[in-house]
Amino acid sequence: MSYWGRTLDFFSFRGLQQRKGLQVSGPQTRTRPPSSSVNFDTAMSVSAFWACVKLLTETLSSMPLKCYRIRNGVREDHSNYALWQLLSYQPNRYQTRVEFFETMALNLVTTGNCYAAIVRNGAGRVVSLMPLMSSQMRVILQDDGGKQFQYNTSEGTLKVFAEESIWHIPLFGNGVVGLSPIGYMAKSLGVAIDSDDRAATLAASGGKTNGVLMVDKLLTKEQREKVRENFADLTEGRTDQLFVLEADMRFERTSLSPQDMQLLETRRFQTEDICRFMGVPSVLVNDHSGTTAWGSGIYQIVQGFYKLGMRPLLERFETSIKRHLMPRGDWATIDFKFDFDDLLRPDRETRMEANNKAINSGQLTPDEARNEEGRGPMPGGNAIYLNGTLVPAGMVRGQTQGGGNAPQNPTTE
Repeated sequence: MSYWGRTLDFFSFRGLQQRKGLQVSGPQTRTRPPSSSVNFDTAMSVSAFWACVKLLTETLSSMPLKCYRIRNGVREDHSNYALWQLLSYQPNRYQTRVEFFETMALNLVTTGNCYAAIVRNGAGRVVSLMPLMSSQMRVILQDDGGKQFQYNTSEGTLKVFAEESIWHIPLFGNGVVGLSPIGYMAKSLGVAIDSDDRAATLAASGGKTNGVLMVDKLLTKEQREKVRENFADLTEGRTDQLFVLEADMRFERTSLSPQDMQLLETRRFQTEDICRFMGVPSVLVNDHSGTTAWGSGIYQIVQGFYKLGMRPLLERFETSIKRHLMPRGDWATIDFKFDFDDLLRPDRETRMEANNKAINSGQLTPDEARNEEGRGPMPGGNAIYLNGTLVPAGMVRGQTQGGGNAPQNPTTE
C-alpha cells in the first residue's frame, strides 16, 4: 500500500463506509486483538455485561405498547388497531409480546442489529413477526441501493429475503447496518474475561501463586521430578500444610499476588467500563464502589437512565414500527408509544401530594386520580373542583359540569 493509502486509512473510518456488497457491523481494524476470544457466549459470561443486557432487554420488553389515533392534534386510545393487537397479544405462534420484544432487544443491544421476518396476508396486512438471530444474518447492499437479507438457518440452508420481508432495526452505524457493541468493546470484554479466569485459577489453587524452588546443588532428572512431586502443593492444590525445606532450599514467588496485580481493582474498573459502553449507570447493576446505592438519589438515576439510555432504544422501535410495518396512509394518524409511566412512578406520598394539587387546581377529577391509583370511581368524583372551596366548578342551581352528583346545600360565590 502506498504512503497516501496508509495515511487515508489512518484518518478514515473504514467501518462506517457505505460500500456495496456485504455489510460488516464490527470494527475493520484494531490496534491489537483482544486478549481473549470474545463472542456472544464468552461476553455473556461476564457478570457486568450480562446484567447490562438483562436490564436493557427486560426493561424494554416489560413496558406496555400503546396505540393512539391522532385527531385534530389530540391523541386518543386506538386499541382496536390490527397491528397493535398483533404486537400486544401474539406477534407469532410461539411468543408473547414480552418474549418477542425481549428477543429483539437482546439482539439489538449485543450485536447492533435485530431482525424479524414479516408475514403478510393477501391484503398486505402484517399477520406474523418471527425474530431472526442477527448472528445468522448477512446484509447485502445491492447496486440499486436496496438491501438483501441472507439468513443461514440452523439446518445449514440459506434463505434469501427481500427488503420488504424483513423488519430490521439497527443501532447507529453506516445507515445500512448498526455497529456491534460486542465487536467494539471486545478488548474491554477480553480484559474482564482474563480477570475472571485469573480469579478462578487462584481460587482453584487456594490462592497460591507460582514460584521457583531453589536448591544449592545439581540434581538429576529423577531427583528434580521427585522434588517437584513432593513440593507441588506449594503452588497448586487446596491442601494447606507446613513444608520443611532442607539443604539450603529456598522458595521464591515468581507470579504476582492478587494484591500486587490489583485484580480486584481491575475487575471493578471493567464493570464501570462495560457499563460505559452499554449506557447503563453502574449502580443499576449492583456496583456499589463509588455510589450509595438505592438511596434518595435513585429516582434521579432512573430518570437519567430513561432519558439518555432507554428513550433512544424506544424511539428506534417506535419509529421503525411506523416505517416498516404500517401502511403509509396511517403514518399521520396512527402513533405507537411505549408506556414508561410505571417505571418513573414516584413513591406513594409524592403521588398523593401531586394528585391533591392537581385536583385542587382543576387539572384532574378525583375519579381520574383514583383511576391512576387503581381505585374505582366515587360519587361526584367525575366533577372538576376548584382550589380551596372544593365546590364543583360551574355550579349553577345544583347542576355540575362533569355530570356528577352535587353536594347538598353547596356554597357558591
